[in-house]
Amino acid sequence: MTLMTTVEQLQHHTAHLKGGGKIVVIDSGAVLNAEMTSMLQALHSRSTGGIDAHLAVLAKRGAEGFMKTYYVGYGHKSIGDCGMAVVFIEGVSMLAAKAIQDSPLYNGQEASTRYIPFDRQPFIDPLNTKASEVILENWRQFYLKSVTEMKIEIKRRHPFNPDDYPLNKDGSEKSEEKKKEIWENASNARAFDVTRGFLPAGVSTNLAWTTTLRQFADRITILRHHPLEEVREIAEQLEDAMIATHPNSFSKKRYPETEGYLGGTAQDCYYYHDPKSPEMELVHDGINAKGIMSDLRYQKLMASRPAKIELPKWLGVYGVATLAFTLDFGSFRDVQRHRAVMQRMPLLTTDLGFHEWYLGELTESLQDEAIAFIASQKVATDALAADAPVLQYYLPMGYKISNYLTGDLPALTYLIEIRATSMVHPTLAFQAEKMAHILEARYGHLGLQIRLGSVAGKFDIGRGEATITKVN
Repeated sequence: MTLMTTVEQLQHHTAHLKGGGKIVVIDSGAVLNAEMTSMLQALHSRSTGGIDAHLAVLAKRGAEGFMKTYYVGYGHKSIGDCGMAVVFIEGVSMLAAKAIQDSPLYNGQEASTRYIPFDRQPFIDPLNTKASEVILENWRQFYLKSVTEMKIEIKRRHPFNPDDYPLNKDGSEKSEEKKKEIWENASNARAFDVTRGFLPAGVSTNLAWTTTLRQFADRITILRHHPLEEVREIAEQLEDAMIATHPNSFSKKRYPETEGYLGGTAQDCYYYHDPKSPEMELVHDGINAKGIMSDLRYQKLMASRPAKIELPKWLGVYGVATLAFTLDFGSFRDVQRHRAVMQRMPLLTTDLGFHEWYLGELTESLQDEAIAFIASQKVATDALAADAPVLQYYLPMGYKISNYLTGDLPALTYLIEIRATSMVHPTLAFQAEKMAHILEARYGHLGLQIRLGSVAGKFDIGRGEATITKVN
């Protein structure tokens, strides 16, 4: 049997969303599915009979009754941690994607704005009025015009130079054709970086989500109460899809107290917004400096750490620090990927203004046009009859949000060193660099050193090689 035939025979479960998107729960084709492997691991933890005996039980009885009794019935949630599922969610807004990913336990990928053809990408328009449609289409047209002009402008600012390119891994020199391809990719990436600030958060995207059966169940329960109707629909459809795919591990049973509590917290406390947010400030120092200083080995461990090596995670027992800062929503999408830190979900508004970097990078003519255009779009958006969470769909990702981030020293150090580089979007790289200076000033006496490897915000030809090539 060929691989193609095998793939075509898989029975994926698909659920369709009202806005045109869909959810696909993948059938991996495994003989032992997620429920079966969960059962086997649970039996293995309670018996020394060995896996062969458990396989015999599975073959005789199946996993259905076991999962329904012990995982769902008795609530032994650790059993659900033993089975993995993969879900693809397509055609949902950037806001919905962020809601789904708003968990330290999220594993997955989201489509990059550099690889989406926005000339035809649908927008999620919850108001569905003529006024809201015009706002979204106006953003699209300005974005497309800006992309075209900035691709030319970036190449003018950073002309092709064959001496800029490192050797191949085998020591040979890249061909002229390859160098030009890398330069083209890097220039386009920079143009997309500049123009993504003009894309509204309601533009649709795709994401993949891999996690355990338990985490799917827990997250669905929370997402069913999200302030946005779009997210609530995704949660309901995903729950139905998981019941269809893993019928013994999911149910629609509801507990009134749980539903009431989650509904209240989601509506009242989900979004974080500080209209007077500092640009960058350490607002809480919960690091147990005395604990670290009590043992010279710990200080030496931090001071002697080589570049690109992470601090031991157990240093996290010595506390956390919290940073409050502004960041455009587009770059919040990047920093949210760091699961080792905890972050509030920011509310996208116009209160903190449009990020200056996006405007400053435009050509002079585009800059003047953008300032007037943003102002007129704000007037039109303010006139929409909608509450603040819904208005987010019509605001571009270049607007600044208030971010509130907490992490221990290993997590913060890793985040900063990954993000304060020329390979990262400049608005985030600049803020990560400021974090580095704040933390070194505060904790340098403990031996903390943050190693910044490149200049934040610099045009880096290396971005031209950081691509995934489509296989035909």
